[in-house]
Amino acid sequence: MSEIRFDDRVAVVTGAGGGLGRTYALELGRRGAKVVVNDLGGAMDGTGGGSSMADQVVKEVEEAGGTAVSNYDSVATPEGGESIIQTALDQFGQVDIVINNAGILRDKSFVKLSPEELEIVIDVHLKGAFYVSQPAFRAMKERGYGRFIHTSSAAGLFGNFGQSNYGAAKMGLVGLSNVLAVEGAKNNIFSNVIAPLAKTRLTEDLLGPMADRVEPDKVTPLVVYLASEQCQETHSVYSVGGGRFARIFVGLGSGWAKKGEAPTAEEIAAHFQEIHEPGDFIIPSSIADEMKAVLKSLAD
Repeated sequence: MSEIRFDDRVAVVTGAGGGLGRTYALELGRRGAKVVVNDLGGAMDGTGGGSSMADQVVKEVEEAGGTAVSNYDSVATPEGGESIIQTALDQFGQVDIVINNAGILRDKSFVKLSPEELEIVIDVHLKGAFYVSQPAFRAMKERGYGRFIHTSSAAGLFGNFGQSNYGAAKMGLVGLSNVLAVEGAKNNIFSNVIAPLAKTRLTEDLLGPMADRVEPDKVTPLVVYLASEQCQETHSVYSVGGGRFARIFVGLGSGWAKKGEAPTAEEIAAHFQEIHEPGDFIIPSSIADEMKAVLKSLAD
């Protein structure tokens, strides 16, 4: 099997000043990519800022023989997202890979969560990915090539106590990625999602004894593959952590249908097991697949 290389590719990694993002930047740089290392340099809750974190990773990439530049803009504004991508275009003339990794935490139980704590997490995780991806998508369309990797979480896909803001943002990223996959297909732009389990400054206190078994570098191989030209998969979500890799998917069950007049609530109750159980499910690749399933079940 030939080595996966990125010699003619430019990658943008947000939140790359530490943790998972740092490992992505280092490995992509080692494999020949030119890397924009974006990091605001703030605390885990999004406060503060500085240049040292991004600059340190750029130094590490360069010491290993790679090419990288720093960017310190926040992903949480349209101007910041544009500036991050413009850094890639100004320095390297193109953008081929975007890894939306930047994130913060403001954990609190649902009834105690303030609007401000909701908004800042949505701004960084979900809006941030949008603000960075939109200008990148435009540039990718012009060249007919692109790879997006978005960072979701089990907190959004499956739920976790005290993370309603974070979970909502992370599940929103799945929806964003799905649309980019659909819209990007004709231009060879692929979009996938990872839900990583890894020891970082955001998760170390939550993982306890498990932390030492889920090092960030055990996530990196999947991200590198998804970012590569060799990867022809799009519109997918993957669980990754501790050296284990598995697809997560949304399935559509065969369900139950009543033709003609609308069913009663009592009929729903009578057929709820058929509605609820997955049965012979499909994995829709777009909303059109759901529409086809509905039409098929209502066909005479």
